[in-house]
Amino acid sequence: MPDRLSPLDASFLYAEQRTAGMHVGAVMTFDTPPGFDVDAFVALIGHRLALVPRYRQKLREVPGRLGLPVWVDDPDFDLQYHVRRAAVAPPGTPEVLGELVGRLLSRQLERDRPLWEIYLVEGLADGRLAVVTKTHHAMVDGLASMDIGSVLLDPTPTPRETPDDDWRPAREPWGIELAASAVVEAVRAPGELAGRVFGDVRHAASAVGRTVEAALDTTRSAAGTRPVHPLNSATGAQRRWASAHTSLADHRAVRKAHGGTVNDVVLAVVAGALRRWMIARGEPLTSGTALRALVPVSVRARAGAEGRGGAGNSISAYFVDLPVAEEDPLARLGAVRAAMEAHKRSGRAVGAARLVGLVGLAPPIVHSAAARLAGKYSSRLYNVLVTNVPGPPRPLYAMGAKMLDMYPVVPLAGGQSVAIGVTSYDGGMHYGLTADRDAMPDVAVLADALTESLAELLP
Repeated sequence: MPDRLSPLDASFLYAEQRTAGMHVGAVMTFDTPPGFDVDAFVALIGHRLALVPRYRQKLREVPGRLGLPVWVDDPDFDLQYHVRRAAVAPPGTPEVLGELVGRLLSRQLERDRPLWEIYLVEGLADGRLAVVTKTHHAMVDGLASMDIGSVLLDPTPTPRETPDDDWRPAREPWGIELAASAVVEAVRAPGELAGRVFGDVRHAASAVGRTVEAALDTTRSAAGTRPVHPLNSATGAQRRWASAHTSLADHRAVRKAHGGTVNDVVLAVVAGALRRWMIARGEPLTSGTALRALVPVSVRARAGAEGRGGAGNSISAYFVDLPVAEEDPLARLGAVRAAMEAHKRSGRAVGAARLVGLVGLAPPIVHSAAARLAGKYSSRLYNVLVTNVPGPPRPLYAMGAKMLDMYPVVPLAGGQSVAIGVTSYDGGMHYGLTADRDAMPDVAVLADALTESLAELLP
């Protein structure tokens, strides 16, 4: 059988629109040593693609939409297309890099090629090199997107040995073969789906109950969410990108002094920053002002423990109200902490994998329409996306060049003005903000407010 997209991964593919690209990635900067050879680095990336086979595969649609798309080897794979060199004008400031990143994020990945790109950006201040990665969300979620690190990064300045790469593309299947395999899978689907989603008959009732509860929770959340003008607007195709560098130690100090988790502190920092940004814009804040965040949570480890791990997306999510009208920063943290604890006790996270897995029973053309509708009406479910993914705790290197920071790139849904990603790395907490170019010309103001918001929480 072909390597077919899961229903959840296919949702990310179908949700993509002209104004809503679904690629994730990172912006990394490196302190390059004297004599650093960028061409040799490109060659090393190509050599190490054997460590991530998906990066030399492309998607094929099944004729007649009889099944979800499948991954096949790309017989015309072109490394130079996927790994590109660029440069910024001197003095190569972070603001200039951010402008370039915004333009790179505005371009969608081509569907007839492997769904990833890497840009090597030269000309930064102090001779630094930036690496910008783009990978379609259909390939990997936040944690799995770190797989590109298998290609780029080493734990020491000396590059590790890489096995010889003898890759040869497998024959690309004919359309009739894809259609036939989809028909066979459709015939077998009911029994296989029951085994995959419910485990066995004894657990089926509770699984259905949890799914219904999650759906009801989602409906109730939608009923209580209203678009907020600065954060929910018509989304164009062009992007801005900004970043904020903070300390993981500072986040842990707040957690130690006031309880909760580091993720609770991140959400409180975002709440405080959004408050400052809205005040700077002259937006009215009253006791009734509420912003709802969608907070994705990776459950890949749990899925793996149950024998369903592997590549692809495995996520759940919480809807969390951010108390932006609250003046007291510690009260904001307390409110966020209480909300997250209530979600965990209820056990009713919005299980995207479970819900979309059931939707996957529908024909792919219906599945596609449902995913697009979900993206179109995202502002009725939440006001801002906030996702926090732990990164490497120790320094990493690329051909001897030390990586100084790692900022996440997250996609922007239709009707959303900004999405915020957070990644920890080597003692830092790196915030990356993807914004609509027209709706948020002041995204840098929000990025600066993040550091100010963290400072007022410190003991």
